[in-house]
Amino acid sequence: MRIRAAAPAELPLLQDIERAAGEPFRSLGMAAIADDDPLPLDVLEAYRCEGRAWVAVDAADRPVAYLLADTVDGSAHIEQVSVHPDAARRGVGRQLIEHLAAAAREQGLTALTLTTFAEVPWNAPYYTRLGFRPLADSDPALTAGLRAISRAEAAHGLSVWPRVCMRREVQETGVIREVPEAGVIREVPEAGEVREIPEVQAVGEVRAVP
Repeated sequence: MRIRAAAPAELPLLQDIERAAGEPFRSLGMAAIADDDPLPLDVLEAYRCEGRAWVAVDAADRPVAYLLADTVDGSAHIEQVSVHPDAARRGVGRQLIEHLAAAAREQGLTALTLTTFAEVPWNAPYYTRLGFRPLADSDPALTAGLRAISRAEAAHGLSVWPRVCMRREVQETGVIREVPEAGVIREVPEAGEVREIPEVQAVGEVRAVP
């Protein structure tokens, strides 16, 4: 897969990816997440214009996944990362995250952060294997910005399911390898990794923001 900046004409495709990426949540009884509308085009366009929206494209140069990022307290914060189910189990989500890590390193940012569901297999456990660690409430790395994001998510109903803030230090060189749990190599579907959005219409979260 190739990673590049999102193009204006591709923004509706990103909405389609987000819808598809939300479907696996139904199997966990989280239909409110699956049913939520994708991020509006104007929001996606704002990320694109600011150079904070990347897509992973297939051989036909068609997006199959995307990532949006913010800067929060000196760290690159994953606002959202969504992978179409047809592109799952290929390491696409990991490639997007490593691309962000490289960009963060160039900008002098010290870490990657995100908020996600603690018990969804393709959320917190997946990120743990990519080198992220959960932040306890007493952890100094749980910054004011991350606390504000968590409060906003709770106000929108996301705390119906356990949530967690996570952080990964930006490495000087190299890529973080996936760490198997208990010595077992296991693939986790990336079909909707984070889907955490700043705004939820009903009881659950909407999408992403990773």
